[in-house]
Amino acid sequence: MSDETKRTDGGEATAAGELPAADEHAMPGLGTIERWVTTTNHKDVGILYIVTSLFFLLFGGVLALLIRLQMWVPGGLLLDGLSYNQTVSTHGLIMVFWFLSPFAFGFANYIVPLQIGAKDLAFPRLNALSYWLYLFSGVLLMISFFQGATFSGGWTMYAPLNIPVYTPQIGASMAVLALLMFTASVTVGGVNFITTIHRMRAKGLTMWKMPLFTWSILLTVWMMLFAFAALLAALVILSADRLLGTTYFAATGAGGSLLWAHLFWFFGHPEVYIVFFPALGAMAEIFQTFTGRRLVGRKYFIGAMLLVAIQSFAVWMHHMFLTAINLQIKTLFMATTIGISLPFDLMVFALIYTMLKGKIRFKTPFLFAFGALVLFILGGITGVFLGAVVLDYELRGTYWVVAHFHYVMVGGVTGLIGGIYYWYPKITGKMYDEFLGKVQFVMYFVGFNLVYFPMFVVWETPRRVFDYPVEFIPWHRAATVGAFLLGTSFLVMLYNFYQSYFTGEDAADSPWAYATTAEWAVPSPPPLENFPGIPSYLKGKLSFHDSPADLAAADGGATADGGVVVYDDAHDHGHEEHEDHTSIWPFATGIASLVLLVGLSGLTGGSYPEGMTGSVYIAFTVAGTAFLLYTLTKMTAEQFTGPTMEFAERWPFEGVSNMKTGMWVFLASDVVLFGAFIGSYVFIRVAEGWTTWHHLIPEEHVTMPGLINTYLLLTSSFAVVLALVAAERGSQRGVIAGLVTTVLLGLGFLANKALEWNHLFHVHSEAFPNGWEISTNVASSTFYLTTGLHGAHVIVGLIIATYMIWRARNGAYVNGDEAPLEHFGLYWHLVDIVWLFLFPLFYIL
Repeated sequence: MSDETKRTDGGEATAAGELPAADEHAMPGLGTIERWVTTTNHKDVGILYIVTSLFFLLFGGVLALLIRLQMWVPGGLLLDGLSYNQTVSTHGLIMVFWFLSPFAFGFANYIVPLQIGAKDLAFPRLNALSYWLYLFSGVLLMISFFQGATFSGGWTMYAPLNIPVYTPQIGASMAVLALLMFTASVTVGGVNFITTIHRMRAKGLTMWKMPLFTWSILLTVWMMLFAFAALLAALVILSADRLLGTTYFAATGAGGSLLWAHLFWFFGHPEVYIVFFPALGAMAEIFQTFTGRRLVGRKYFIGAMLLVAIQSFAVWMHHMFLTAINLQIKTLFMATTIGISLPFDLMVFALIYTMLKGKIRFKTPFLFAFGALVLFILGGITGVFLGAVVLDYELRGTYWVVAHFHYVMVGGVTGLIGGIYYWYPKITGKMYDEFLGKVQFVMYFVGFNLVYFPMFVVWETPRRVFDYPVEFIPWHRAATVGAFLLGTSFLVMLYNFYQSYFTGEDAADSPWAYATTAEWAVPSPPPLENFPGIPSYLKGKLSFHDSPADLAAADGGATADGGVVVYDDAHDHGHEEHEDHTSIWPFATGIASLVLLVGLSGLTGGSYPEGMTGSVYIAFTVAGTAFLLYTLTKMTAEQFTGPTMEFAERWPFEGVSNMKTGMWVFLASDVVLFGAFIGSYVFIRVAEGWTTWHHLIPEEHVTMPGLINTYLLLTSSFAVVLALVAAERGSQRGVIAGLVTTVLLGLGFLANKALEWNHLFHVHSEAFPNGWEISTNVASSTFYLTTGLHGAHVIVGLIIATYMIWRARNGAYVNGDEAPLEHFGLYWHLVDIVWLFLFPLFYIL
C-alpha cells in the first residue's frame, strides 16, 4: 500500500512504506534466458504459467475458429472427417487441460504466497518442475500432430474409440502420453500448494481468516489431488492398452467402455469445479475491492465451497444416464446433482448481496467478474436440465450440452480475465489502459453470447458432427461471427497488456482504493523475498518483524513446531543462510521426460512418420530414460536451501515437517491411484462373471510365488524400521545394514516376480497354447498391469534406497538427521500395504 492503512482479511494492515531492496542472491537478470530457465521463485513461475497458458489459449482458440468455419454450411467447409475430429478433440483437450487450470495456477503461484505471508512455496524446485512438465506436455501434444495424426476420439476419449483399433496413429498415443505427463505436473503442484497453505501461513492468519482466493486454491488442489489420481489411473491403463496390448478398454472387453466412463467422470466432474473455483475466488476478491465492503456471509461462502468440493465426487454418474445403469442408481445421482446446486445458490446470493450493500466502481476487473457471475448463472440453470434423467435422455449428445458446458467453463475464464486485470498492476508495476479494458469487455461479452446462446436454440444439432438441418444455418453463422468477435477481444487484451508494460503509468503499491489482502501491502512488483520482514497478524493487523526472536516476543514467547527456539547472534542480526532461487535440474528433468515419452509413443510399431523408424523411437526411449535418471539424481544431490518459517499457522499439521506433510499428501494421491486400479479389476471381473473369471487363468498361476513375495516385502518393511531405529541411536553401520537388507529383499521380490511372469508367459496348455501373456485376455491384462504398477513402485523405492545407502556411507541420517529415512519408510510401507491387498485378489480369490 502507499501511505494509507488498509484492512486485510486478517485484520488491519499497516502502511508498507519503502521496502529495502531484496538481496538478488544467485538470481540472473530478468532479461536473460538463464533467469527463466533456472528460476524457482514463485513469482517467476507464476508469470511463466500465465504466459504459457495464454499461448495455449491462442492455440486452442485457432482450433475453435476452424470448428466454427467448418460449421458455416451443413456438411462442412474446410476439413475432412479425420481433420475435423482431430480439431474438435485437441481443442477440448487444450482448453480444459493446458489453458484453464494452468491460467488459474499462474495467479495462484504469484499471489497465494503473498496473501498468506510466505516467502515462496514449500518446495520451490518442485514448483519449477511442475511448470516444466506442464510446458513440455503441451509441446508433446503439439508434436503429436506430426506423428500421422493426433488423437481424434473426442476430448473425453471414450472407449472403445481410444484404443488403437479406432485411433491407430502414433500421434494418438503421443497425445495420451502428453496428458499423462500433464497429470504428473498437476500432482507435483498439488502436493506443493497443500503443504504451503497448511503449514506456511503467517502467525495469526488462521484458516477462517485466509483470503478467499487462497481458500479457493486450497480447495481446488485438494480436489485435484484425488480427481487427477483417478485420471492418472485411467491414462496409465489406456497407455498400456495402446502400447503394451492390454485389453481393458477393448470393444469386446467386458464392461470396458463403462469402466472408462467411470474412471474419467470420477475425475471429470470435479474438474468442472477445479476449473471454476479459482475464478470464484478471484471474483470474490474483486467484488470486495470494487464494492468497498467485506463479502456478505463470508463464512457461509467458505462453507458452501467446502460442501461443493466434497459433493463433487458424488455426482459423476449423471454423465452416464444413457448407459445401462439401473434406474435406482440414476435417481440417486440425479438427487446428488440437484443437491450440489444448492451451495452454489448461496455463493451467488452472497455476491449479489455484496453488490447491493456496497458502492460499485465499474472498473474493468469488476466488469469481467460481474459478467462471469451472469454467465455462470445461465450455465448453472441449463445444467440443472441435464441433471434430470428424463431430460438428459433428450439433450445428451446435442448442442445443448456444448452451450451449457461453455457457459460454465468459459464463464470461469471470464472471472480469471477479471483476475488478470485486477493483479496486472501488482505483477508488472504498470497500470493497464482502462478504456481498452472496457472495449475488450464489451467485445468479449457480446461475442461470447453470440457464439454460445444460439446453440441453445439449435440444440438438436448433433454434438461433434458438422452436418445439420439447413434451417439452422442462420444460427450457426451467427455463432461463427460471435466466435471471431470473441477471439478478437483477446487480441485487444494482449495489445493492452503489451503496450501498458512498456508505456503505461506506474502502478502504486495498491492502485485499488479498497483492496484488502496482503499482496497490496508490498511494492508493485514485489521484491524477490516478498516482505521487508516477517509478516504477522498476531495483533489483528498485518505487521512486520525484524527477526524470529522479535516475533516470538510479540507472541508471548511462542514456540516453533512444539519446541522452544534458540537463536544465535548471527540469526538475531539477520545473517541467516540465504534461500536459493535457481536450479537447472527441473528444466532438465522436463526435457528428459519429453524425450522419454516421444520414444515410448512409437514402440508399438505401425505407420511411422517420414524419417522415423522403430529404432529411432527405441533410441529416444533409452536416451530419455538414462537422462531422466541422471537429472533426478543431480536434483536430489543438489545443495538447495528452500524457504523456512520458524513461526507459522500450521493447522492441521502442527509438529510435522514440510517434507513429511508433502509425503503424506503424495501418498494420499497414490492410494487413490492404486484404489482406481483395484476398483477397475473388481469392476471388470464382476462384469465378466466373478466365478467364471477362473477359466481365464491357467492352473499354473499358483499361490506360492505371491506368498513368498508377501513375506519378502513384510520383512523388508521391518528392515526399514530397524534402519530408522539405528539412525536415532547414531549407528551408521546399523543404518547401512538396514537399508542394504531392504534392497536385497526388494531385489528378491522382483526376481521372484520375474521368474513367476516368465513361467506364466511360457505356459503351454490346451486353453493357452501361446502362453499367458499380457494381451492373452482381460484377466492376464489386469494381473500383469496391476502387479506391474506395484513392481514399478518397488523399483522406484529400490533406486531411492540405493541412493540413501551411498549417502549413509558418507555419514548421513545420523546425529538428528534421520527424517529422510522416516519419509522413505512411509513410502515403502505403503508399497507393502498395497501388496497385502493385491495378494488375496490375484492369488487367492
